[in-house]
Amino acid sequence: MSDSLTYDLVVLGGGTGGYAAALRAAELDMKVALIERDKVGGTCLHRGCVPTKALLHAAEVADTAKESSNFGIDVEFKGIDIEKVLDYKDNVISRNYKGLQGLVKARGIDTYFGIGKLTGKDTVEVDGEDGTHTVTGTNVLLSTGSTSKTIGLDITERVITSTEALQLNKVPESAIVLGGGVIGVEFASVWSSFGAKVTIVEGLKHLVANEDETISKNLERAFKKRKIGFKLGTMFKGVEETADGVKVTLEDGSTLEAEYLLVAVGRGPVTEGFGFEEQGIPMDRGFVLANERLHTGVGNIYACGDIVPGLQLAHRAFGQGIFIAEEIAGLNPVPVLESGIPRVTYCEPEIFSVGLSSKQAEEQYGADSVESLEYNLGGNGKSVILNTTGLIKVIREKDGPVVGIHGIGARLSEQAGEAQLIINWEAFPEEVAQLIHAHPTQNEALGEAHLALAGKPLHFHS
Repeated sequence: MSDSLTYDLVVLGGGTGGYAAALRAAELDMKVALIERDKVGGTCLHRGCVPTKALLHAAEVADTAKESSNFGIDVEFKGIDIEKVLDYKDNVISRNYKGLQGLVKARGIDTYFGIGKLTGKDTVEVDGEDGTHTVTGTNVLLSTGSTSKTIGLDITERVITSTEALQLNKVPESAIVLGGGVIGVEFASVWSSFGAKVTIVEGLKHLVANEDETISKNLERAFKKRKIGFKLGTMFKGVEETADGVKVTLEDGSTLEAEYLLVAVGRGPVTEGFGFEEQGIPMDRGFVLANERLHTGVGNIYACGDIVPGLQLAHRAFGQGIFIAEEIAGLNPVPVLESGIPRVTYCEPEIFSVGLSSKQAEEQYGADSVESLEYNLGGNGKSVILNTTGLIKVIREKDGPVVGIHGIGARLSEQAGEAQLIINWEAFPEEVAQLIHAHPTQNEALGEAHLALAGKPLHFHS
């Protein structure tokens, strides 16, 4: 540790947003303190994005083995060795964690492990492993992250959240997933691939209800084909534990029984007990309110990530952390716009989206001022090779730029990159249509969709 406890930037919370801000600030020659009560990397690295996607990849390998005969390969699928799957997942986490620790150390960032509390407009008191420290910062960043919502349910051996699900040392024979959003459909996808009987309960009328309705309906068809059950438009009433599992009661009077109930109803901000309200930080339902430049309106205190209302995505927090470091350095960066952030759901089939849905575009521009096109992956050679179905949907303002791009199909998460460039650069379909997309790739599907929307369809059946 440094002898000095005064810093240019004090970061409270070492998750994705916090460590991104710390690394960028150190790169800009600031003296930085990073305060973390658990492990640098936060939920995303240790209990969220990374481990979940590792399990999803293992699930993809299992499905590939099961379906190998479709490709003329004679492979015998013998089952899931869950202990080895968990070892693989933990090794992925460990490798990334070691790399991150190395970066933090190399940048000369002072890391305090312990519970930090905002005790003034520029001070944080840390109750740490090596005693108590009062750390002063010319600037302070609040990035304390989020945790699984439990809607008042007790978390037990049978009623679990995603945190417990990631450590489960057996494949459930059956599971009920409460919540058909991103977390719910991803775990449903993993467990189904591993051989579990899964039923999703969602109070809204569609799975992944925040997506364009076309995408939601396609996912529902795909899940039906995979024999993943779901009950939509039905509210959860309660759960009781039985001798060998759980019994869930719904508001319509129906009941479901399974070995486990996964509570996947979203995530809430972790802000209680950190002294935010005592220092006058504006709050709403536990969230920290900040302006478009992520300033709280109090002193030189900023906030980023899941504690700020908006998309709860690790890469959003990452971008915001970099923005704040550059803002403090006086570089006048461009604010992170929510509408241009790519969103990905890593179930099988994968979903990506950037920009507006059809409904949102019609509400913003008027139904007569919007047009859209759906390009079926059946016309894409690489998708046929991969034996996947799905589509790319492109939405534009009439005679104007593309305002929304959505896709569903195996491995389509990788197409979010070009999609966000199209949206953020406000490209016209005619401009994208001029670009040559490599053949044979799924990336061609984006090109074909824009060719069709520009009025010159090629591999396209209307």
